Amino acid sequence: MEKRSKATQIYGYAICLVAVITFIICLAALVSAVFNLTDPIKSRSLYNREKSPSLASFENYKMDLTLALKEGQQLPDDPTLERMFEAAKTDIMQSVQFQARRDISVDIIIILVAILLFFTHWRWMRRLIRAEAD
Repeated sequence: MEKRSKATQIYGYAICLVAVITFIICLAALVSAVFNLTDPIKSRSLYNREKSPSLASFENYKMDLTLALKEGQQLPDDPTLERMFEAAKTDIMQSVQFQARRDISVDIIIILVAILLFFTHWRWMRRLIRAEAD
């Protein structure tokens, strides 16, 4: 009987430990997603910056496109470039905001499950210890 009791205790405490580790990891991811949501342009780590022009300002965007021109290519006029810049900026912002909202939702759900698992198993372990003491 004591062998079974030890295995039960190990299981209970292991679940509690996993729940705490999961909570900490998801909390860090949640904070990161909140930062991404507050400033999508600066947090576009989801995208390869080397292949896409900077969206920090129109001037940076234009400069990056100018530097990427191949011989014989011409840059579109400024009004067209501004429309391209605004479209690219809007697309990146919407994509990062969607990803951040999705990450926040998933992290909150996992945090709630981890809390539920922790407290359920912790209370169960306390009851087992009290029952063994009696």
